[in-house]
Amino acid sequence: MEKTTSVGLCHIYILLTIFMAMFPCSQGNWMWLGVTSFGVPEKLGCSNLPLNARQKDMCKKKPYLLSSIREGARLGIQECRNQFKHERWNCSISPTMYSSSPSFSLSFLSSSLASAHSVFGYELSSGTKETSFISAVTAAGLVHSLTRSCSAGNMTECSCDTSLQNGGSASEGWHWGGCSDNLQYGMWFSRKFLDAPYKNMTGKESDIFSAMHLHNNEAGRLAVAKLMTVDCRCHGVSGSCAVKTCWKSMSSFEKIGSYLKDKYENGIQISDRMKRKVRRKEKNHRKIPIRKEDLVYTNRSPNYCVEDQKLGISGTHGRECNRTSEGPDGCNLLCCGRGYNTHVVRNVERCECKFVWCCYVRCRRCESMTDVHTCK
Repeated sequence: MEKTTSVGLCHIYILLTIFMAMFPCSQGNWMWLGVTSFGVPEKLGCSNLPLNARQKDMCKKKPYLLSSIREGARLGIQECRNQFKHERWNCSISPTMYSSSPSFSLSFLSSSLASAHSVFGYELSSGTKETSFISAVTAAGLVHSLTRSCSAGNMTECSCDTSLQNGGSASEGWHWGGCSDNLQYGMWFSRKFLDAPYKNMTGKESDIFSAMHLHNNEAGRLAVAKLMTVDCRCHGVSGSCAVKTCWKSMSSFEKIGSYLKDKYENGIQISDRMKRKVRRKEKNHRKIPIRKEDLVYTNRSPNYCVEDQKLGISGTHGRECNRTSEGPDGCNLLCCGRGYNTHVVRNVERCECKFVWCCYVRCRRCESMTDVHTCK
């Protein structure tokens, strides 16, 4: 078994070497870590992962952060899919990117690495609103994951935020204590790791493309900081809450995702010509400043209605829709006016369960019929 494993890893190493010689690492390849099967990146080592030169160097210096980086990518991708699950663009990822088996076959590696060159396909390089959300939510995911590891004591370089200790308001009956989430390290590492691929680029298109990504990366990180909350615990006789101990905590990543989705909905289109900093495309609105928390994009989005394999757009054919909804999940909008098919699904489940002495649970078998609507 051990011999087979070592031979398999040897083959994987050879395939990775050949692949990366053929395809230079793109800026979004680190996201591959969030969708690959468990255990593989650690076995392969930093040098053989689809990262750029600076990211590999950081990985080699801090290999113990690899699990947090993977978790950050996973958080961002999962939340993207959660926020857009009812939209025409549903943050879809190539099915070859997933493997339920912990073993890593050569065929899976080949297909997933080919997809890793563009985990999100068209959206990552298109400069659209979708690009802005992907950049922001994955940057936020990395900060969130690293900060969690710091607070949990999993790293020697960071821990809880001790700067607040011994502060508070005696007159109001509370003081800082506990373990406040320390964003400082996560923000620093996220900037170093994610912003590296977009720096030192030349040419007009690359300049505005890199500026757009750098702006949206920072907007994602700032979202984590903006949504920090204060939690408190009461102390006192009989729950009188005479004194409170308080600490700062990050919001749930779902709340951060919702905040960024709102920023996506109100995204700002910027000029494709670089002049010291990003500026609005509409000349009449250029006096209105672009805030650091805003998401920016350069190109309008396609309608995502029709499949385009070349661009990696899956279309909405076969997607389940809500016949009565007027929102984006409604059949009228989601199906792009093509209409929908209806079929009946039979559901069988246990119901009316009762405990019988002694000692088992008796249930009835209930059936129900549900109409399911899918886009034509």
